[in-house]
Amino acid sequence: MSAPLLKFEQVSKVYPSRGQSLQALAPLDLTVGAERAEIVTVAGESGSGKSTLANLALGFTTPTAGRVLFEGIDVHAPGGDARYVRRNVQAVFQDPFGVYNPFYRIEHVFNTVLKNFALAPDKATAEGLVEDALNVVGLRGLDILRKYPHQLSGGQRQRIMMARAYLLKPKLIVADEPVSMVDASLRASILDVMMSLRDDHGISFLYITHDLATAYQVGDRILLFYQGQVAEQGFAGDVISNP
Repeated sequence: MSAPLLKFEQVSKVYPSRGQSLQALAPLDLTVGAERAEIVTVAGESGSGKSTLANLALGFTTPTAGRVLFEGIDVHAPGGDARYVRRNVQAVFQDPFGVYNPFYRIEHVFNTVLKNFALAPDKATAEGLVEDALNVVGLRGLDILRKYPHQLSGGQRQRIMMARAYLLKPKLIVADEPVSMVDASLRASILDVMMSLRDDHGISFLYITHDLATAYQVGDRILLFYQGQVAEQGFAGDVISNP
């Protein structure tokens, strides 16, 4: 039996605050299975521990106790496996502008990934990979690569981030409030991309949000957080319709 894609084993996080301890995340057990791609939604109000969970899954912060495992590999352990985890666990963040360097064209986003992970042996192959990634998220035309971030809409910038993540063909994407700063009219397109990546490309998501409507729309399972603890969890339809 294969190891789960992502597993939290009694993971907690405590921050020092003015001489006291602030528990951002109570001991948590969480499993994202490897057999079938799914969108696991983590919902709750601001300060409930959602982003702490995301940062732990990405290895950006270390747990106070417990272990975060990706396919049985400790996410926070140094060594050769770290590169494998970095390639297969990608992130899409909340701010669709702040993640870009405004001095570089959009092509820089993809060129950096191609170079760091040696994805293509030549320019033609690289261009094919980038074009495929753009098409997957609903963007057409390589001319978009010559533009600067400020020349794109918020929805386009966020889909570029989805395309960048897809370029590596990851197994898990941690999406931290990816539609909260996008116009309501564009949110559906971003959520459609997430569901397409799950259904057509077998990529699972840890979807962080405070919006129960989108949590219900795209989530297979949902965890509702309150003050660092899971208040309720289960299938999204059951939790939202019969809390």
